[in-house]
Amino acid sequence: MATEHAPTASEYIVHHLTFLTNKKQAGLVDWSVFHLDTLFISIGIGLLAVFVLARLAARATSGVPGRFQAAVEIVVEMVADQAKGIVHSPESRKFVAPLALTVFVWIFLMNAMDLLPLDLLPNIWAAIYGAAGHDPHHAYLRVVPTADLNATLGMSTAVLLLCLYYSVKIKGLGHWIHELFTAPFGAHPLLWPINFAMQLIEFLAKTVSHGMRLFGNMYAGELIFMLIALMGAAWAGTVGSGLLWIGGVIAGTIWAIFHILIITLQAFIFMMLTLVYVGQAHESH
Repeated sequence: MATEHAPTASEYIVHHLTFLTNKKQAGLVDWSVFHLDTLFISIGIGLLAVFVLARLAARATSGVPGRFQAAVEIVVEMVADQAKGIVHSPESRKFVAPLALTVFVWIFLMNAMDLLPLDLLPNIWAAIYGAAGHDPHHAYLRVVPTADLNATLGMSTAVLLLCLYYSVKIKGLGHWIHELFTAPFGAHPLLWPINFAMQLIEFLAKTVSHGMRLFGNMYAGELIFMLIALMGAAWAGTVGSGLLWIGGVIAGTIWAIFHILIITLQAFIFMMLTLVYVGQAHESH
């Protein structure tokens, strides 16, 4: 009987960077392209946030608020102020401001999954997977949805569609199409192809950079947590490397504290860019 060996550093990282997918293909649909862990965790976190905030709203008091209510009110006022300063249409802000608040809270909570111990949820999932008769070594689970480029580009694409909607709603379809061909270089017919190409490049650049910025920062943070975890794993397999494990604990703690700033800042940046892009959709060139 072959003895199992501990995974190497490369195998450990590759395992943690592999998404949970359904490898079966039904008809014309290839379900393996869907990252189930990203879908379930992001939707679950979103529903949990809705439930908690709905309970808080039901119990909110006009008197002296509790700490949690005060923190939520600070966030709501911050988002409302930012929306008011960027999107000048009061009618649009009725939808855009709550949307920005949703974006900030949802992305913050998804980013915060990075603060959980790296192997906690994957090990729980592996135990459940193994109990179901499968090989627990192939129980893949990535717990940070915003470290998945599909998720971040999906959100940025949704922002693009919202911008196109407001461009048509505010300016009218005819005026918006006219703007596509006459901005930024002028209305001369020879410039129409150039203007249209520049507009398409602008839409593409905004969407890709919007999603890539969030993904890149969270993916890098996830990799650093993996490298720090390997310091502890080295102690488990090597005699006399207790100092390496202690160093891993210290480094992990320091990075987690610093990472709190990163996850908050990235949620804020994505929210602000959403407001900026929607605000630009209200403006004429």
